[in-house]
Amino acid sequence: MKKNIYIMFAALAIGLGACKKGDLDRFPQTSISPDLFFNTEEDLALYVNGLLSMPDRGTYLNDQSSDNTSTTAAVEIKNIMRGNATAQNITSGWDWSRLRNINYFLENYNKAKISDEAKRHYAGLARYYRAGFYLGMVKRFSDVPWYSKTLNPGDADLIKPQDPRALVMDSVMADLDYAYKNVREKVPSGTPGKWAAAVVYSRAALYEGTYRKYHTELNLKASANQFLETAAKVSGEIIAANKFSIYNTGKSASDYGTLFNSQDLSQNPEMILVNVFDQAKGIGQNVNGTVFGEYEQAPAKDLIEAYLMKDGSRYNAIPNHEQFGFVKEFENRDPRLSQTIAYPGWIRVPDSKPYVQRLNKNFTGYHQLKGYVNSNDNNVIAGVDFPVFRYAEVLLTRAEALAELGTLSQSELDVTVNLLRKRAGLPDLNMALANGNPDPVLLQQFGNLEANQGLILEIRRERRVEFAFEDFRYDDLMRWKAGKLLTKSPEGMYFAGLGKFDLTGDGIEDIILIDGSQTIPDEDHKEKNSLGVTLSYYLTGVFGTETTVYLKNGQNGGNIVTEAFQRKFEEPKYYYRPIPQKQMLLNKNLKQIFGW
Repeated sequence: MKKNIYIMFAALAIGLGACKKGDLDRFPQTSISPDLFFNTEEDLALYVNGLLSMPDRGTYLNDQSSDNTSTTAAVEIKNIMRGNATAQNITSGWDWSRLRNINYFLENYNKAKISDEAKRHYAGLARYYRAGFYLGMVKRFSDVPWYSKTLNPGDADLIKPQDPRALVMDSVMADLDYAYKNVREKVPSGTPGKWAAAVVYSRAALYEGTYRKYHTELNLKASANQFLETAAKVSGEIIAANKFSIYNTGKSASDYGTLFNSQDLSQNPEMILVNVFDQAKGIGQNVNGTVFGEYEQAPAKDLIEAYLMKDGSRYNAIPNHEQFGFVKEFENRDPRLSQTIAYPGWIRVPDSKPYVQRLNKNFTGYHQLKGYVNSNDNNVIAGVDFPVFRYAEVLLTRAEALAELGTLSQSELDVTVNLLRKRAGLPDLNMALANGNPDPVLLQQFGNLEANQGLILEIRRERRVEFAFEDFRYDDLMRWKAGKLLTKSPEGMYFAGLGKFDLTGDGIEDIILIDGSQTIPDEDHKEKNSLGVTLSYYLTGVFGTETTVYLKNGQNGGNIVTEAFQRKFEEPKYYYRPIPQKQMLLNKNLKQIFGW
């Protein structure tokens, strides 16, 4: 009987539905009295496990909001940059049901007849989830109402105005501090423990510290260093605990990729939290059909150009690199590039010959390897684990926070950023050289840096490369106040013009681009290469023509182009989202900010 009660309560706790005032005015929708339920540690564990929410392999699709990919999806920021976004048609995000479930637990967990240590552990987990909820709300709306209790119909707080961002983020940090200090280190596999809480704590502090530093419209710059110091301190404590290390077996051509195609990450020393998938246990996920660049997203050339050469020099400093074709731009690059993007000569299972990039309208020609499982065994494909939190993030958080504070030393750089470079087989980053010769391309992109320009730019490069397609880039651009980078429409491979091209790196042509006014011949009349393989034909023209490959200059060549509309990023407005108009009508005390 008790087991059935647990199942019923868990379902109710997780499944509280929507209501007119954003789910804050509901009585606890359960047939079980809190006095009867919140009694044992098993009760608390059941409820808190019902709150578990972790990123999964769908994360590999989330860079569609950033400059790392092109996309045909109806991505919110892309639609906003078209210039017709309002509080009437941007209606998502103002949902408080999860918060109510968390606060309901925090109001009742003390009823349990268990040790104080156990109570603190479960309360810490609930506060960890509450902090995550509010961090997401602040990222979207900035000022939001802070609710630390469940509300009932008629409560005055149902129509309270937003609380200032500063108050909300202080509360978020208090929740994360409590979680870090009270959540147990040893927890069931696939659930957050002490060190996961520490990662989110340092991540939130870095986000808010840099956001306040660069977003002067908030008038919070004076408190930015307080958050940066917390980010440096907590990430430093994770490092000092010596519980984790960068996965590095000395195989620079494969170690990085192993993190994203492993059937079992539980013993990987870099993993702080893993979302475990096992098809044999009915827990599987297959994203092969969506990440590979044939569905709605494809890697952008701008991302490919961010990777360094293998000797540590800048790719963008090579004369005429803008006219490098697909094969040449992969030569002698940071090995992480070929573990993230399908490279010339890559073989796709079950084929025995190299894959030839398929060119499609609105796509770049590049194909994403990170998140793709190169197998035709469904059990293997569905059983790859997802790295929720990696130690690599801790190292880059520490380095960036110290660099922003102006206290990063070469010795700190060697035990943070340079551990990642060592795995990739790259030379160490030298602080003096970086500051003495900042990358002019990055300097143009991020022109609001105050000091340590070259060093901070290289750390930002490292974040982009290390975390490509792991859902970091958009938040990074937002906190660095670099929304203008999203106004550049994503482009793809470069072709000098019409003709035949090698895409596998063997020197033998694989495809042929022909004038869009021509007709692709039937199979019997198509040209074959020297291996006797029929070339893939593509009609070529400018964007919007009845062709398959859109080049910037049409038959005269250029990069593949993926869209034609003019993007506009209005500052500071587009760093935020409007409160849905319906909610404004329900609560007259709410105020739109920054022009919404």
